[in-house]
Amino acid sequence: MNELRQLYIKYTGQEPSSCEEIPGAGSNRKYYRMKGADGSSLIGAVGTSRDENHAFCYLARHFGKAGLPVPRVLAESLDGLRYLQTDLGNQSLFDAIKGGRETGGRYNARERELLRRTIAALPAVQITGAHGLDFSQCYPQESMNDINVFFDLNYFKYCFLKATGIDFHELKLEAAFRLMARDMVAIPGDAFMYRDFQARNVMLDGQGNPFFIDFQGGRRGPVQYDVASFLWQASARYSNSLREELIQTYISSLKQYIEVNEKQFRQDLKLCVLFRLLQVLGAYGFRGYFERKKHFLESIPAAIQNLRELLSENGCPYPYLRDILTRLVELPQFAPEPEKPVVRADGYRITENNPYAAHPDDGPATFSRYDGKGPLVVRVFSFSFHKGIPQDTSGNGGGYVFDCRSTHNPGRYEPYKKLTGLDEPVIRFLEDDGEILTFLDSVYKLADAHVQRYMQRGFTDLMFSFGCTGGQHRSVYSAQHLAEHIHRKFGIEVHICHREQGIEETLKPHP
Repeated sequence: MNELRQLYIKYTGQEPSSCEEIPGAGSNRKYYRMKGADGSSLIGAVGTSRDENHAFCYLARHFGKAGLPVPRVLAESLDGLRYLQTDLGNQSLFDAIKGGRETGGRYNARERELLRRTIAALPAVQITGAHGLDFSQCYPQESMNDINVFFDLNYFKYCFLKATGIDFHELKLEAAFRLMARDMVAIPGDAFMYRDFQARNVMLDGQGNPFFIDFQGGRRGPVQYDVASFLWQASARYSNSLREELIQTYISSLKQYIEVNEKQFRQDLKLCVLFRLLQVLGAYGFRGYFERKKHFLESIPAAIQNLRELLSENGCPYPYLRDILTRLVELPQFAPEPEKPVVRADGYRITENNPYAAHPDDGPATFSRYDGKGPLVVRVFSFSFHKGIPQDTSGNGGGYVFDCRSTHNPGRYEPYKKLTGLDEPVIRFLEDDGEILTFLDSVYKLADAHVQRYMQRGFTDLMFSFGCTGGQHRSVYSAQHLAEHIHRKFGIEVHICHREQGIEETLKPHP
């Protein structure tokens, strides 16, 4: 630590007023935020490998010259084990999308936009970053080759597969690995492969623009590997629709740099997903089973679920390996966790993984989509409490009425007074503030359970109403989002009425 302090003094000409270690995850390097008396801040890094540190410093300088969003290396120690870099702040993409991750993959508009920005910026690093790059400076090797692939596959075999106790034929598995290595290195790849491209390695500036860190393990390789690394990150729980949206965003951005055969791209991507999942399971096994690091142990179930889904989509073309992996995901210790029941005040049971509900008096719950007795039509209103709750015209007595007035009101601020909850500036205000998202999280759970139960029982009408002070901002936002949520999830007809705005819309049923 004293050596890092001396490097800081040599570079800045002053003693650091504070030096705080930044918590790390899987790396052996240690990072420190070092501040000067004038309030300026730098990041000091201490590594255990001169070659790894050299790779980072070389790549950072090369990328910086190309105008890519990476930290600048400011100073290096003579022994090559320490360096100083610019401080990109405290906000990582991983932290910024925490809400979506912790709610099982329900990412709001702001989080989705950050994901789109990040993956759209990736091709610049991969393609522009490769121009003029001396790949011999990369660590521990300059290109992904069969040796690299075998290393990661054996990492999986010895650090994860063997630890599970599964019996397998060494030679047959080795043969499958050889086929996979052959196919992996056959993927065209003359780009810079970040290799550990994940949300933890992306920092955000004040405007939400991404900056990339921890690329010292990069090398020449296929661009699809980084897409697989990012979109199949174990803890992210991205839905298939969000993954597809981000893949399309990436492909559109990539086409600005090179020609893309989309069909071949997707075929190669599926193989990279399989390889990446095995590689991360090997890392989780070593860091979790052997080093007993809690974060990695907790990541294993999500990675297994990703592998389970890939196998269900015929994502492993190697018969013996597919058999081994199928037996792996079926092991009792990797079985999906049983749903945790929650009993609501009205007696309905809602589970964490299945938000549909059944009443104890109904006997065993069967969560069928629709039994043909309907069709159910849902009506969603926004209104002003000053003008009264919307009347029910169906004769069924109405339904839920939600009060949005506890949430932050954009109508108090001049820029939003003439806008509504359908306008993008108001949407950004509400979602960045976050109170409305917490409010709607509870609403969605109630609505999902109620809609499902009405469909099962053959009821034809359900009404939701959202009120706020003027019926202009918060209630409009909430009503629109619930209506779209129900339509997207259940495919039924939804009528929307923003009463005070004179706006009506019908979302037609779909399969």
